[in-house]
Amino acid sequence: MINQTIKLDQFLKLKGIAPTGGQAKLMIQSGEVKVNGSPETRRGRQLVAGDQVTVAGQTFTVE
Repeated sequence: MINQTIKLDQFLKLKGIAPTGGQAKLMIQSGEVKVNGSPETRRGRQLVAGDQVTVAGQTFTVE
């Protein structure tokens, strides 16, 4: 079975949290995004199923 991952900035666009890649980049670099409870500033961070992404008090689970 292949372990599928998605980059953090792509996930934000997929979920409609950020309308563009540029906006996703700004949100991540400004520290607005947390992954599994910790601030994440790397937009290329690879997410795997079960990871929790929190933005503006809303939490999204990677499926």
